[in-house]
Amino acid sequence: MPSIDEIVKKIKQKSNPENLGMILIHNGIVRKTSKDGSKIVKEMLLSYDKELLDKKIEELKDLPGIVEVLAFINEGRLKVGDDIMLVVVAGDRRSNVLKPFEDFIEFIKKNIVREQE
Repeated sequence: MPSIDEIVKKIKQKSNPENLGMILIHNGIVRKTSKDGSKIVKEMLLSYDKELLDKKIEELKDLPGIVEVLAFINEGRLKVGDDIMLVVVAGDRRSNVLKPFEDFIEFIKKNIVREQE
């Protein structure tokens, strides 16, 4: 998984500065407890649907104002503190980037990632 600095640098280098107004980044990390706090997490086994992820990324890139969309998801056994994913949506302005960014993260969680206990 590339570093956040590497990602930002690459997007800035390849994007037209007139069209780039923000880069949003989500770094999902394995936490010690389940969402509701009822279970202690020692590790998680994760896989994902790469084909569906790639399809969704291409759809998002066609939205108005979107300059770049990237997602990196770790597979395999992940321990507490490990990165689960990095999700990046870059574009011209907040009004064009925030909603697709939030929707993309939710889509990944609900449709792309397969967590096994």
